[in-house]
Amino acid sequence: MAGGLRPAGFLRGVKLAMKVTVLTTETQAKPTGFAQFDLPAVLLRAVATAGYSEPKPIQRDAIPPQLAGRDLLGIAQTGSGKTAAFALPILAKLIGLGAKRRPKAAHALVLAPTRELAVQIEEAFRTLAKGAHISTALVLGGVSRSSQVKKIAPGVDVLIATPGRLHDLVQEGDAILSDVKWLVLDEADRMLDMGFIHQVKRLAKATSRDRQTMLFSATMPPEIAELAAGLLKEPVRVEVAPQGTTVAEIDQSVILARVKQKRKLLAEMLADETMRSVMVFARTKHGADRVAKDLARDGFEAAVIHGNKSQNARQAALNGFREGKSRVLVATDIAARGIDVPGISHVINFDLPDEAESYVHRIGRTGRNGASGTAVTLCAPDEAQKLKAVEKVIRRKLPVARDLTGEPDPQPVAGERPHQDRREGRRSDERPQRTRREHGSKADQLRQNRGPAPHGRPAKPQHATRPAAAEAASGEGFAGLPGPARFGQGEPRQGRPAKPDGRPAQGFKGKRWGGRRSRAA
Repeated sequence: MAGGLRPAGFLRGVKLAMKVTVLTTETQAKPTGFAQFDLPAVLLRAVATAGYSEPKPIQRDAIPPQLAGRDLLGIAQTGSGKTAAFALPILAKLIGLGAKRRPKAAHALVLAPTRELAVQIEEAFRTLAKGAHISTALVLGGVSRSSQVKKIAPGVDVLIATPGRLHDLVQEGDAILSDVKWLVLDEADRMLDMGFIHQVKRLAKATSRDRQTMLFSATMPPEIAELAAGLLKEPVRVEVAPQGTTVAEIDQSVILARVKQKRKLLAEMLADETMRSVMVFARTKHGADRVAKDLARDGFEAAVIHGNKSQNARQAALNGFREGKSRVLVATDIAARGIDVPGISHVINFDLPDEAESYVHRIGRTGRNGASGTAVTLCAPDEAQKLKAVEKVIRRKLPVARDLTGEPDPQPVAGERPHQDRREGRRSDERPQRTRREHGSKADQLRQNRGPAPHGRPAKPQHATRPAAAEAASGEGFAGLPGPARFGQGEPRQGRPAKPDGRPAQGFKGKRWGGRRSRAA
C-alpha cells in the first residue's frame, strides 16, 4: 500500500474487534425452597401441605450431604428444625429403595432420649411421608410392650425408639437391626446425661456396617465427641449456631426472690392475660407436683409432666396443653428438649436447673420458628452459683428485672400444708418454739378448757376428792372392809401362816385377796 496507508474499511474492522461484545443467553431460574434439593415430588407436596416454605439453616446445610450419602455431625440449638433436616433425606432414599421389608426389621432407625421427643419425631415422619406409603413404628417405655412387638413384627421402614425399650426388644429377639441402613442419634448429649450412652453403642453395633449415620447434638462435650468419632465415617460437620447460644427472639430476664416469695410471684405473673401459653420448669418431680398444687390453690389449673407420670398421663397432659385446654404446663427437664408446642408465649424457670445447659433447652420451648418469646427465671439466694453457671454457658449476663430479696415474706396462704419448708430441706424461722413450761401439759389444758357442766349440773369432782379415793388413802376398805390393796401394806411377814411343809411364807395369800388357798387339813 502506498504511503503505508491502510484502507478505511480495515480500520473500522479493528475498532469493531476492540469493542466488548455482550452475549445474551437465556438464563434458567434456579429452583427455590425445598425444590432445590431435588426431592421426590410426593415429598415436596407433603412439605407444602405441612406449611414449610423455605428451608431453615440446618436444613439447607444438612440435607445435601445426606442425599449424597455422607455421614453428618449436626450441632444446632433446640427448635432449629433438625427433625426435617434428617427426615427428608431418609424418606427420599426409602422411596427410591423399593425393597421389601423383612419381618421384625427396619430400614431406618432414629434414637431419641425421651418418650415425648420420640412421639414428636414419629409424627413428623408421618406428616412428611404422607402419600409415600412409608411405614413407621414407635418403640418406647411406659406403654404396652405387646402392641409394639406386634407393630414391628411384619417389618417397618422407619423405627423411632428410646434406647431402653429397644435394647430390651433386641435382646429378646423381637427386633432385628441388621437391616438398618440409616441411623440417626437425635439429642445425643441428652442421651449421655440420661445414662443411655452404653445402650446406644450396643444398638449401633447391631446395625448394618455400611449404614449412613447422622448424629445431632446441641452441645459437644468430650464424651459425645468420642461417640461421634467411633460411629461416624468422615462426617460433614454442620454447625448453624455456636454451642450454648440461645434464640435471639427470646427476651430473657431474672427476678431475684427468696423461696417463700416464689409462689406469690408466680401467681402475680400468671394473672397477666398476655401470658397465653406458659411452661413452668421445676427442678424435681416433687417440686413440679407442689408447684401445680399451689397454682390450683391460687386459682390456676395446670397440667404436670415428669418422669413419675405414666406415658399415657404425660401424653394426655401434653396434648391438653397443645390444644389449649391447659394454659399452664409444669414440667421437669424431661420436657426441656424436643417438645414442640406452637405458640408458647412464656417460659418460667421456677427453679434453676442443676445442669446449666438445660437452661438453653428450657427456654427454647418458646421463640420457635422465628416467633418471639419471653423467658423469666426466679432465682433464690442459694441459687446464685447456678445462675452464674448459666450465664457462663450462654456467654451473656442476664438482666435483673426485679429484686425482691429485701421485701418481707408473704403471709401464709390459707390451706397451705404445714412444714412445707422442712420437707424441702429448709427450716422455717417463723415457727415458734413451744415449751411445756409455757403451755403446760395436754391434761392441764383440757382441765382449763373444761368449763362449767351443761344444764347447770355440777362439775365432776377431781379424783383426789372422791370418797373412794379418800378411803383408799386412809387405809380403810370399801364399804367398811379392811384392807390394804397394795403390796407391802398387809400383815407383817412374821405374822402370816406358815406353809404346810413347814417352810416360811414368802408372801401373803389370804382367802379374801384371791390367793391360792392353803391345802392344810
